[in-house]
Amino acid sequence: MAKGDNIQARLLDLSVSISELCDRLPKTGTGRHVSDQLMRSGTSPSSNYAEACAAESRKDFVHKLGIVFKELKETLNWLQVVSRRGLAPEKQIGPLLQETEEMCRIIAVSIRTLRNGKV
Repeated sequence: MAKGDNIQARLLDLSVSISELCDRLPKTGTGRHVSDQLMRSGTSPSSNYAEACAAESRKDFVHKLGIVFKELKETLNWLQVVSRRGLAPEKQIGPLLQETEEMCRIIAVSIRTLRNGKV
């Protein structure tokens, strides 16, 4: 399995886990708002990464990876809101926070490496 395939698989798994969490959030005003925002930001990195892999140039690839990074950072924010508001058990949120943070680091390093011309 190529590195890009592993990243795509992890992002897809993250999207599925985020969507499952969103389905379990309370059906209150806050719960629905957070669920909608988290669903949008948390499921987009996998599709944006797939699009990046089909980029037409290195510059386009880096740009699209930047979008993946921004969506992951937004997801991290919404997961922190879920945690701080107690909208879901920590045992569900903790692993998602950890994986999102790790994917942020991986994508950030990839962007930095590509911008520095090391690949």
